[in-house]
Amino acid sequence: MQPLHKRLAALDEQYNQTFDQLGIARKQQERNEYEVQLGQPELWNNPVHAKEVNQRFAQLDAQVAPWLTLRTQLDDIGELMALGDETLLVEFEGQVSAMERQFDELRKALRFTGKFDDHGVIVRLSAGVGGTDAQDFTEMLERMYLRWAEKNAMKAEIVERSAGEEAGVKTSVVQIEGSYVYGKLRSEHGVHRLVRLSPFNSDNLRQTSFALVEVLPQIDTPDEVKIDDKDIRIDVYRSGGHGGQSVNTTDSAVRVTHLPTGIVVAIQNERSQIQNKETALKILRSKLAQLQFEQHAASIADLQAGESANWGSQIRNYVLHPYSLVKDTRTKYEEKDPSAVLDGKIDGFIEAYLESSLSHEA
Repeated sequence: MQPLHKRLAALDEQYNQTFDQLGIARKQQERNEYEVQLGQPELWNNPVHAKEVNQRFAQLDAQVAPWLTLRTQLDDIGELMALGDETLLVEFEGQVSAMERQFDELRKALRFTGKFDDHGVIVRLSAGVGGTDAQDFTEMLERMYLRWAEKNAMKAEIVERSAGEEAGVKTSVVQIEGSYVYGKLRSEHGVHRLVRLSPFNSDNLRQTSFALVEVLPQIDTPDEVKIDDKDIRIDVYRSGGHGGQSVNTTDSAVRVTHLPTGIVVAIQNERSQIQNKETALKILRSKLAQLQFEQHAASIADLQAGESANWGSQIRNYVLHPYSLVKDTRTKYEEKDPSAVLDGKIDGFIEAYLESSLSHEA
């Protein structure tokens, strides 16, 4: 093993190189600018905008803070080692090893080089073919992502949900915030397939059902994805049916249509129509950002009509009968315990996809 001072010097050099590669200094400056905005009382006159600023600040702080903490630790240990006190070498050994492990975790962010990889996500779940089984499967996936977020100390919130008649959900929109969440969860984007003995079939026959998972980058500020007003149509209606067109109508739903692409986002869960409109526009911006990525379009204006994550892009099979297996169709990674996977154990699939993407790029 290298002498301690050489290990520390190597770690310091690798730290500086990775710090620059990830643009942490730029993110730190951006975080500080958001922090200044949050300290201005007038910001809170617009609660929706204030929430967006606060969310972006939290995302950047989660990415920057660990690097600043490690920098402080490196400097402190370096100063102590410079004193040459041999009695502290055993203690230094443990601290340097801990910092090396911490750095190895932080440098994994090098895999997240996409434009929105450092953003939060909006996960949009839709039940497909399979009737009640598909709706139940969609709810199982909803819980899977909520449990994954919980296990990774991330903030998750259901912002829209349409329950099924008998069980499960028809659609669900989950917002997850944390460090590089979109970079991690974009591997979940596509069609998921479940095979099991149906609990909703009186003959207990084997049933195949499908659910669509759309993983969209969370666009917190309108400047990130600009939408021309003439390209959208906003319809207002009562959440229980068609209603008035006034923006002040209580308990009213909003449907936003992006005319060039035909993408439609409808929201009715928020307390007011204004909140529903803001949520719908936020999801629309996220869907357009994802579609731009998929189509390799230079701008939103260049997008072709079409939905993100179509029903032909099947990515994973969850087989509960006649055997137990969850397998990714792209990486061939598999887990033999579907219960654990549906309880949020999806990091293996995420890692396999990231490694596969890196090897393809190489």
